[in-house]
Amino acid sequence: MQESVYSENGDGKQGRVKPLVAIIDYGMGNLRSVQKALEKAGGDARVTDSPRLLRQSQGVVLPGVGAFGEAVHRLRRQRLWGPLKETLESNKPFLGICLGYQLLFEDSQESPGVRGLGWVQGSVVRFRFPKQSANKVPHMGWNTLRINLNNPSSCLRGVPSGTYFYFVHSFYPKPDDATWVASTTVYGRPFASTIAKGALFASQFHPEKSGDQGMRILRNFVRQLKS
Repeated sequence: MQESVYSENGDGKQGRVKPLVAIIDYGMGNLRSVQKALEKAGGDARVTDSPRLLRQSQGVVLPGVGAFGEAVHRLRRQRLWGPLKETLESNKPFLGICLGYQLLFEDSQESPGVRGLGWVQGSVVRFRFPKQSANKVPHMGWNTLRINLNNPSSCLRGVPSGTYFYFVHSFYPKPDDATWVASTTVYGRPFASTIAKGALFASQFHPEKSGDQGMRILRNFVRQLKS
């Protein structure tokens, strides 16, 4: 497989080595904006479709915008599905963003019959509101988090409840095990806006589009990586 790396993020000078962050490239997601934000957060962020680089990295990011089924198809076609599962099994620091969060679950109403990674038990379901509801689909714009103090995540360190983050989505995950939930957000009903366990953190919102507090999450993620 040909490796696609868009940035080496270095000038060849001696100094402190930045932790290598592999951003999985399967053709769906705001790859460059995520890359630039992670670079600003202190990581050597590389967009790649190379299983080898995934294994070599200190942390892995799975972004994504688009349909659940198409994402699964592309990850399998590019032979990234197995290495992605290996990453999760290794307990390497992992960040899932938007669709990259949803792919961690077993299935999605968006793509019936398509199996997700199944790392988290539960399904991804669609927002449904009465026609007269003020809540529209997709859920788009700024909304707040309520932090679950019973499941503290290092990625949310310094982020208070009530902080605003930027969302764009029509579907949301419902984990069967509530102990995964690191924060909730209310849009017509409460839903799990982030999950966390071990070295894994995933968010339905886009930290790279969420200003200073989004950058705080990305810096927290980079800090936990081995350099």
